[in-house]
Amino acid sequence: AQRDTIDQERQKAEELLLNILPEQTANELKEKGSATTRLYKNVTVLFADLIDFSKKSEKLDPKKLIEELNNCFIQFDDITVKYGIEKIKTIGDAYMCAGGIPTCDKNSAINTIKAAIEMQELMKKWKQEKLEKNEPYWEMRIGIHTGQVIGGVIGKKKFAFDIWGNAVNIASRIESASEAEKINISGATYDLVKDKVKCVYRGKVAAKNIGDIDMYFVQF
Repeated sequence: AQRDTIDQERQKAEELLLNILPEQTANELKEKGSATTRLYKNVTVLFADLIDFSKKSEKLDPKKLIEELNNCFIQFDDITVKYGIEKIKTIGDAYMCAGGIPTCDKNSAINTIKAAIEMQELMKKWKQEKLEKNEPYWEMRIGIHTGQVIGGVIGKKKFAFDIWGNAVNIASRIESASEAEKINISGATYDLVKDKVKCVYRGKVAAKNIGDIDMYFVQF
């Protein structure tokens, strides 16, 4: 009985670790006690941000606010699992995930866009429900860029898998240059999906501290 209890607790601990870290990274951490920082190529980074979150959240009860935000991000989690995308983290009212990491995936760009479309469709449906009830709603903008990143585990007691690099910075700027209910992608991502997704060219758009970048709105 004691052995069964230990096995059950070990299984719970492993499941918790897999909820926090990619499986490959979690296994390495268990075996070696540390995880190797790696360079990953062709990673598609997605940033999603709720517009005017702070302003609109003032009208909601704090408990209800967190419940709704949590419900939103839980559904985003389900979408990322569906398309084999790795959730990186949430930053307040922003959601960050990436395709093609830690396992290389030649379809990461198109899968990430498919996930983004489902996220926006979810938000549109939720908005309509809120309008019918005359309740506050959120709109979301999404930015996507493909490039190489460095990925690894940071922290000693509270582990977190994160990614760094210029591609992450560009994805963030692409999101900032997006619009409500839109999916904005960079020229680098467009080149990978142009035969599979309809897009509208926006021209070269200025990105803070980066310069002008070719941007496209995904049509869906």
